[in-house]
Amino acid sequence: MSSPAITVIVPGRDVAGFAGEALQSLRAQSLDAWRAVLVDDGSIDDTRRLFADAAAADPRFVVVEHREPRGLGAARNSGLDRVETPYTAFLDADDRLRPHALERLWSTIEASGSAFVVGAYVRLRPDADGPGYTAGSVQPWVAAATDPARTGTTLAEHPAASGNIVAWSKLSRTDFWHTHGLRFPEGRYYEDQVVAQRMYTLATAFDVVPDVVVDWRERRDGGSITQRRSEIGVLRDYLDALGEGIAVLRAAGADAAVSERGRLIRTLDLPPLLRIAETHPDPAYRIALEAFIETLPA
Repeated sequence: MSSPAITVIVPGRDVAGFAGEALQSLRAQSLDAWRAVLVDDGSIDDTRRLFADAAAADPRFVVVEHREPRGLGAARNSGLDRVETPYTAFLDADDRLRPHALERLWSTIEASGSAFVVGAYVRLRPDADGPGYTAGSVQPWVAAATDPARTGTTLAEHPAASGNIVAWSKLSRTDFWHTHGLRFPEGRYYEDQVVAQRMYTLATAFDVVPDVVVDWRERRDGGSITQRRSEIGVLRDYLDALGEGIAVLRAAGADAAVSERGRLIRTLDLPPLLRIAETHPDPAYRIALEAFIETLPA
């Protein structure tokens, strides 16, 4: 291709230990018709320098700097402001793309004409006896959302797709974002969940593929948001995002997806939170969790 088809938005804050691997996973893509907007969200480590060095060496990389941290939602929105390609994708700067990820997603959506395409992902967990990380297998709820491949499907036909709520497993038509005014909530955690459910309910059609497109890192230092759910503030944002996602599905009349999300939250999200609540020193944690459970669909 003579011009880029895809803009990959890569937000990061203080991820110097992982950003090089994320950027290399972009350089290694079998489809080279991409550009990347690297959004440094007020880092105080070498993340900004790594992003700047990448842009200096490869014109496909463009850097956006937040002088002060504004959060992941704001960083993604800054990237969205700079998309000029037909398609938009996301990659967090501590994760990595599989080599054929963009090609697989792009070829699928080009052929189908759908609003977006969703791929599978796996956890990248720290090795017990070394400094490295090893990718696991596709988890059952991820497989339920993406396997087998479907083109031109809808949430009514495939309600299990609503279990894939992460921004970075999808490739979307940029016009879809503009037409529906899609933006990420700012100033909160788990900002991608509500956006994902809005995407599923707004799309005339979307595609799913079973291919693993992203390795999602579970950091050894416990620094990722999903590893901080014992914090009251993180818990409240988490529960708000889950509840708002269900509300979006319910408002759209997606009853099967509402039931599917309720089942998945009860079997996947709640058990670790309940274990934390058993020994949490602040009773507000248990109170917030119990109040949320009362709102879940049966």
